[in-house]
Amino acid sequence: MQFRDLQRQYQALKPQIDAAVAGVLSASRFIAGPEVKELEKALAEYVGAKHCVTCANGTDAISIALRAWGIGKGDAVFVPDFTFFSTGECPADEGAVPIFVDVDQYTYNMDPVKLEQAVKKVIGEGKYRARAVIAVDLFGLPADYEAIKAVCEKYGLLLLEDAAQGFGGSINGKPACSFGDIATTSFFPAKPLGCFGDGGAIFTDNDEWADLIRSICVHGKDTGNPNDPNAKYNNIRIGKNSRLDTLQAAILLPKLKAFADYELEKINTAASWYTAGLKDVGITVPVVRDGYYSSWAQYTIQLPAQIDRNRFQSEMKSKGIPTMVYYAKPMHLQIAFEGTDSASADCPVTTDLCRTVLSLPLDPYKTKEEINYIVAAIKETLILLSEN
Repeated sequence: MQFRDLQRQYQALKPQIDAAVAGVLSASRFIAGPEVKELEKALAEYVGAKHCVTCANGTDAISIALRAWGIGKGDAVFVPDFTFFSTGECPADEGAVPIFVDVDQYTYNMDPVKLEQAVKKVIGEGKYRARAVIAVDLFGLPADYEAIKAVCEKYGLLLLEDAAQGFGGSINGKPACSFGDIATTSFFPAKPLGCFGDGGAIFTDNDEWADLIRSICVHGKDTGNPNDPNAKYNNIRIGKNSRLDTLQAAILLPKLKAFADYELEKINTAASWYTAGLKDVGITVPVVRDGYYSSWAQYTIQLPAQIDRNRFQSEMKSKGIPTMVYYAKPMHLQIAFEGTDSASADCPVTTDLCRTVLSLPLDPYKTKEEINYIVAAIKETLILLSEN
């Protein structure tokens, strides 16, 4: 059994994907081919954003957004403590200080109450300028943007939505990648919408920021005169080399259609089989609150504190079931932040989650029989380990 079965997805979309790849090979426009613009237009329409700029990966997307805002030395950027490393790495790489904030135990997303406490502490100490919040749509579920936006507006903070795992989610019908002043996503293969390599995208309604982002993505080139054949050699700022290549754009176009047409619905159905099967067995299942819709990048449970997670994983592996731990260490305890103010975080919920979370196999192509097999194995393993 595959944790996320990309082979099964490819077989389902093989004619469309193969034709798309063949078209790029035939035209031989591997960088900035027409499929890139076509994809950007389709993605912007899907999330309801005015601008979509694709880039090389989701990490670059965050860094480019922060650079467009001029965030750097002396700035504090508030980041959830329970997330993938790049969310905190990017502001640090721009010279800013990530301030880690605890999360909600059941949604795994940033706790707005803890966010305001962290903002007030930074402002009160006066060592750093409170500049921005990076809210993560973890495991496919959008963060609590109503409450987070209220904090941002109260203290004059910019809001970046990191929807690397959240593309396809929504709140009351409003899609992920539309909540932040800028939003970013990733097309890493295992993400809800993934390509066959690395890729990312940045969304905004702000014309000035969009121009800046396009410039930064291509070595800081002048975007003010697109009809000038020499414009790309007129570099007006320091940028990056961060482009989505044409092959990946071509692959993403049929995958986006399948994603919107049926994959989101199917993965939500598969997740519902887990939730129903794991009710009242002594584990904590993820919570999707009223009005929220998840794209289920992961289905992450919490094991009882007395269960040895390593032994649990070994037992599941012996039954042919892969499991993963996202994430085993709080961000503020990563060695990269040792000795910095980022390491001074009080995040007990994150600390507990890092000891107990476990992600189960899930994708739109999992069958009910497969999910039932996994659920039965979980129940058997819980009983076995509880008795020993």
